Parts: sequence; C-alpha cells; structure tokens
Amino acid sequence: MNAIATSDCMTALDLDANATEALRPAAREALMAALDVGGNPSSIHGGGRAARRILEQARGRIATRFGVAPGDVVLTSGGTEANALAIHGLIPGRWVLVGATEHAAVRAAAPEAMVIPVRPDGTVDLDTLATLLSEGPPALVCLMAANNESGVLHPLAGVAALCRQHRAVLHVDAVQSAGRIGIETVGATSIAISAHKLGGVPGAGALILAPGLHLPPLIAGGGQERGRRGGTEPLPAIAAFGAAVAESYDIRRIAGLRDAIEAGLRRIAPDIVIAGATAPRLPNTSLAVLPGIPAETQVIALDLAGIRVSAGAACSSGKVAASHVLEAMGFGANAGCGIRISLPWNADDDAPERFLAAYAAMHARLSSRRATAST
Repeated sequence: MNAIATSDCMTALDLDANATEALRPAAREALMAALDVGGNPSSIHGGGRAARRILEQARGRIATRFGVAPGDVVLTSGGTEANALAIHGLIPGRWVLVGATEHAAVRAAAPEAMVIPVRPDGTVDLDTLATLLSEGPPALVCLMAANNESGVLHPLAGVAALCRQHRAVLHVDAVQSAGRIGIETVGATSIAISAHKLGGVPGAGALILAPGLHLPPLIAGGGQERGRRGGTEPLPAIAAFGAAVAESYDIRRIAGLRDAIEAGLRRIAPDIVIAGATAPRLPNTSLAVLPGIPAETQVIALDLAGIRVSAGAACSSGKVAASHVLEAMGFGANAGCGIRISLPWNADDDAPERFLAAYAAMHARLSSRRATAST
C-alpha cells in the first residue's frame, strides 16, 4: 500500500516517487540492523570490523547490480555529490558539454558548460552532439540516463559511440533510472546513483567508475573510500542502499498503471499534452502539460484532494516556475503548466482511478473558472 496518513486524517496518494521512492521493506530492515551494530567502519576493534563487513556487503551488492568490481564503487552522500565528484574529477583539460534538460546538480557542477539541445521529444540531438564534439578539443559529456521530470530516456549507446569516436569521456547521471530499468553503461566513464531514488533512505549514493580510474577527492578527509571521498560513511543509510539495490522492479505493472493514467487524462482534458510521450521513457513517469493552467495551481488543488504530485524537480520546491525541461522541449508559454506524476514501486492498482477522479474534479472546476473569466 502506498497510502499515507496526513495530519488532518486524510489518506494521501503519493505519486511523487521521482522526488523520493517509497522505502523498501528490506531497506528498512537493513537500516535497523546497522543501527544496532553501530561502530565506525574505519575502527579496527570488533565493532568496527562488524561495521566494515556491513559496508562492504552493501558495496558488493551495488557492484553486482551494475556489473562492476566493488573497488570501482565510491560511496557518497547521494546523487548530487556523486555528480559533482565525477565532473570536478574529469574536467581538467577538457571542455564540458551538458544536456539541455540535465538536473540542477549537474548544471551547477559545470556552470560554464556548453549546452547540447534536445529534440521536441526530449531526447538529445545526436547530430548536434556530433558536430560539437568534432569542433573542439576532447570533451566531457554529461548526460542523464532518464530525465527526472519527463522520464525520457536518452540514447546512451549512440552517445557513447560518438564519445569514443571523438576521444571524449561520458558521465551519466543515472539517479532516476537506477533500480527501475537496465542502464546502458557501455562507454560510460562514470555513473551517479542515489539510494533514496530506488527505495533506500536519503544520505547515501554512489559513483561507479570505469575500471582502474582514480579521481581526486571532492571532500578531503581521513582517507575513506580509498582516498576518493573523506568522511565517516553513514553506515545505516549505506546498508539500506545495499538492500534496496538488490530488489526487483515490476516494469510491466507500473507501466500499465502509468498508461491508464495517461489515457484517462486525455479523456478528461483533450488539450493535454504528455511531454515526451513518443520517446522511450521510464515506466513510472508522466509529465502532463495542461495549457494555460499554472503547475502550481494544479499541484495545490490535487494536494487538497489528497493526491501528491509535483511541478518539476523536488529540489526546486518553493520556487515553482517554468520548467527548463519543458522550455528545452519547445513548450514556450506552457513550460510552467506541467505536473509530474511518478508512480512508486508499490503503487496500488487503484492508483489511476483515485488520481483521475481528483484530476477530473480539478479540471472541471478550473475550466469553469476560466470560462467565467472569459465572459
């Protein structure tokens, strides 16, 4: 069940999994067990050795899931740190190319990067990327596997081939795709993932590196993570991470629920547009654009009805504005009219029905107001 009791005794339907995924039971169990063990993984006494075993078991599970050696997994505080560690470590001697729809964590880590445009369906423009790579020195290309707002999947195999051709390196932000779909890792020099986006808890993430690659630390300290990331590891969060990453994800069921939501939205609001609907997408994500109705208005109305969705990235909460993702996809004046619906792994089968009932009521109310205002 993904129903959450709110403070006013309403039962909320959480459809904001891309902000944080529902906690996996196995992750909760691992978290509590690690809390009971305690200890610092760097201590050499019995308690420290027990903590180290838990930490390395989690690292091993992450490595197995992504087909790499445990030594190539750098544990971090989350996806933002993993992205920053990769970009700052790989940037020397290279110019940077960043996708137009990248997350703020990547754009902030490379503020002077040249932007790679996307096509109207949200996928990266490979022809433009090829031209950019051919015109400059060796580059660092930063591209997310799946967009956090639209769910659109980039053609990473094609991107990696271009990078090899032009001696560029590729960093992939896989925060939204990890744990939900298989990740094309061919040619990627580094991959960032985050625990709480796949059913763990906030405070843990990882940077997966190409074999044998050593990056300088972004955070210097006591030499943890083989000198690549200082600071005592958050053992309970990492233990939960290792448990969550090993869990399965029912792509077919979740995609069926998403498709039912989108079909219902089109019946209720014929002018609605699902951003990136013609491109490959995450199975759980819809970015629904209702022309002329601000996203903030929709989010608040649905929240009052007990439905939790978002307007763009959760990192921008409190700053609802036009979505840079929708702007890059060419939505113009309607770039501020999209809501993100992202189903959690444990969404109930009646989630589409509950959401659509609330959406229909909201749409009727807003349409009535708009009609009255125009007369």
